Amino acid sequence: MQLEALNRKAAAAGEINWVTAIFMGLFHVGAVAALFFFTWKALLVSMFLWWVSGSLGIGMAYHRLLTHRGYKTPKWVEYFLTTCATLALEGGPIFWVATHRIHHKYSDLDGDPHSPIDGKWWAHMGWILMGKSMHHDTTTLAKFVPDLAKDKFHVWITKYHYVPMIVLGLVLLAIGGLPFLMWGIFMRTVVGLHATWLVNSATHSWGTRRFTTRDLSTNSWWVALLTFGEGWHNNHHAHPVSARHGLRWYEIDMNWYGIWALKKLGLAKQIYCVKIEELRQKEEELKARIAAGTAIPEPELASV
Repeated sequence: MQLEALNRKAAAAGEINWVTAIFMGLFHVGAVAALFFFTWKALLVSMFLWWVSGSLGIGMAYHRLLTHRGYKTPKWVEYFLTTCATLALEGGPIFWVATHRIHHKYSDLDGDPHSPIDGKWWAHMGWILMGKSMHHDTTTLAKFVPDLAKDKFHVWITKYHYVPMIVLGLVLLAIGGLPFLMWGIFMRTVVGLHATWLVNSATHSWGTRRFTTRDLSTNSWWVALLTFGEGWHNNHHAHPVSARHGLRWYEIDMNWYGIWALKKLGLAKQIYCVKIEELRQKEEELKARIAAGTAIPEPELASV
């Protein structure tokens, strides 16, 4: 917690979060070093772990389950998926969820933690290295995550979110040596981080806009491929609580397929999934309100 306190102090002063910056730098160095330890088995292991951390973890758990409550699962499934998310090195659930809920509340406005309006580099990773978003005080966090703040597991895993990564690293080193460690931890993590950050930078800068929203969100097929479906960002901002982001058959959404699989296994219920026809009707209503000069409501947040 002393390291986190140092990060909060630096963030408050508008300085570089040195603890975060040092760890990010070391992981990037490790990713480059991994190129000298390449094996096909190590590559396959890293791809599998990328799916575990990025899809089961970030997409299905942190984003669609914990942040927006687009569906429900038994607690043991929720905790398992959350643990998978910690392997992405994107912080614990309370920090991640609070940051994303703040993003939806102030999307591309003053207060958005990672809008490209403040610069594309800032939106991609500058906000991690210098912003205070991931290092808010507990009072600010509790305001946006009252549901998670009451859950002892989420409080614990947020405090010790680095433990699963350390355990995984030791396991990989034991069963596959340095190739498994370098590719399964460093290369896989760095690729996953930049893929996630592209949702903040690229899908608020380039792409297509199917729906009229008050923010700059766009749909990007190539970001969707890199993030298991999170790149259909305009679809998502049009209706944040929907567990499905790829609304057309050709919009590949691996995270949605995972949620659908959980449903078939009886492990997911109360899945909120809108139809594109409903969203088009909502768009027409929004256009009418804009034309009439009526105030545009804030984007829908998760029911907490």
